[in-house]
Amino acid sequence: MAWSWQYEGENGEPASGPAESFTSQADAESWIGQTWRELAAAGVIAVLLVEDDRVEYRMSLQPPAE
Repeated sequence: MAWSWQYEGENGEPASGPAESFTSQADAESWIGQTWRELAAAGVIAVLLVEDDRVEYRMSLQPPAE
């Protein structure tokens, strides 16, 4: 099983990002915890954690609305 991230820009459109692959969900989540600020600064609005072809969850990289 391979874990990876997919990236979304405005309106849910695919965005460019590093093509990293991880052997565990924990490794993937640790990596995103270290790089999410850089991705957000590059225009990534949200990320999807994917195991093979199955989406585990979607996470916003935007600050919560006030």
